[in-house]
Amino acid sequence: MRRRGLDFRRPVRKRFPNVVWWTVCGILVLVLIVVLSRGGQTESKPTISRKPYRRDRIMEGVTVTDEMLSSNSVTRQLTDQISLAKAFVVIAKESNNLQFAWELSAQIRNSQALLSNAATRRTPLTVGESETAIRDMALLLYQAQQLHYDSATMLMRLRAKIQTLEEQMSSANEKSSKYGQIAAEEVPKSLYCLGVRLTTEWFGNPNLQKKHRERKQMDAKLKDNSMYHFCIFSDNILASSVVVNSTALNSKNPDKIVFHLVTDEINYAAMKAWFTVNSFRGVAVEVQKFEDFKWLNASYVPVLKQLQDSETQSYYFSGHNDDGRTPIKFRNPKYLSMLNHLRFYIPEVYPALKKVVFLDDDIVVQKDLSGLFSIDLNGNVNGAVETCMETFHRYHKYLNYSHPLIRSHFDPDACGWAFGMNVFDLVAWRKRNVTGIYHYWQERNVDRTLWKLGTLPPGLLTFYGLTEALDPSWHVLGLGYTNVDSQLIEKGAVLHFNGNSKPWLKIGIEKYKPLWEKYVDYSHPLLQQCNFH
Repeated sequence: MRRRGLDFRRPVRKRFPNVVWWTVCGILVLVLIVVLSRGGQTESKPTISRKPYRRDRIMEGVTVTDEMLSSNSVTRQLTDQISLAKAFVVIAKESNNLQFAWELSAQIRNSQALLSNAATRRTPLTVGESETAIRDMALLLYQAQQLHYDSATMLMRLRAKIQTLEEQMSSANEKSSKYGQIAAEEVPKSLYCLGVRLTTEWFGNPNLQKKHRERKQMDAKLKDNSMYHFCIFSDNILASSVVVNSTALNSKNPDKIVFHLVTDEINYAAMKAWFTVNSFRGVAVEVQKFEDFKWLNASYVPVLKQLQDSETQSYYFSGHNDDGRTPIKFRNPKYLSMLNHLRFYIPEVYPALKKVVFLDDDIVVQKDLSGLFSIDLNGNVNGAVETCMETFHRYHKYLNYSHPLIRSHFDPDACGWAFGMNVFDLVAWRKRNVTGIYHYWQERNVDRTLWKLGTLPPGLLTFYGLTEALDPSWHVLGLGYTNVDSQLIEKGAVLHFNGNSKPWLKIGIEKYKPLWEKYVDYSHPLLQQCNFH
């Protein structure tokens, strides 16, 4: 046989070197050793019995959950029928079809009994034992549809029912608000009695009037700017007394405290009698009536000018000119009271003073307040606690930002603050003519389009950019309408019962009343005669 030429011979295959084969064999041996070692470790581990899950334990007898999820489950079918039947029972009762409602209720009880028995014995319902109940319920549900108790009708009726309930709730809330407002505005008989008895005592006891004149002549403190000056504008004798008494009892230097109290003509004699008869650890108390301020007239004060307007009088005192669309709280005549608006005229009321702390009559003092007079207001006029945290609000909650004047002058997210405990720098006040700013905004709100409620909105406008934020512990709010953190109450220097639930009223919040009542001397003869408890 002829051999191929050299070029046509089959090429000889090159074999791997011996080193490569030994390497591959070594790797295989190592893998085998690792596998065997892991197997040995697994076998050497003690067997740990895994605790069955709670669901596993439930499933020992019957798994109700799985049965309910099954599309063929008779339990699920019965449950769905019961839910639908309950809705039809409500509609049948509303349609005065009491016989049908009774039949549905009876069948619901039968189906529920079947489900209860199955759950007790821990075995699923069978088709045989549930067939009759399912068929009977299906017939009743079909009958309900024939009576137009179908889904569309049911939804329509339920919507109508919801709307009716919402209207009833709205009406109840409105009545509650109205009655609460009336209760808050009414003067309790005991307070009225106290005012009458003190007035009688004042005019019937010349010695009392003489004592008052002597005390007033001796009080050089009234214009001394080294004293701690506080002002209250109130017609409530007992509330004002609590403010003075709590401040005095918690003060480190009560003899340096001066209270300037302004009231009205009706309560003037009673106020003078009360603060002449009682002493408060050396605290000086000056009582005035705003009717004596000759500069306080309609030509100077916008609020007094507005009171002469028949539309304003109708809005606040009749309440019939807008078919009740405006909530009653916006119509409270107290918001036109000069005792409320006098806070914007403090430099005129006390021309000799440089710094004053303004206090509302619904507060109680728990700490020494002398530190307020050393706070640097950084050139601002008003020192106040901001209230834009949590449930309290920013400017857009108080003002009408659809009005171009408000929208163009004030940041809607500016932080609000509270009246009730305010430090006023009267020197800066006079320099910046803050009362003039107040007049400007009050005159532009004759039609109540800038704001509706109270003295806080005009205060926010008046002191915009002129307010220094104080530490929140100086002034704790909300004790007259909501729950307040007990730690905040404990740390608070001034507690404010803002809201309708004043502590001297029956509608006051019971758990907060003791904070106020501990500064009332219920053993006082006049309080006992007027049945204060």
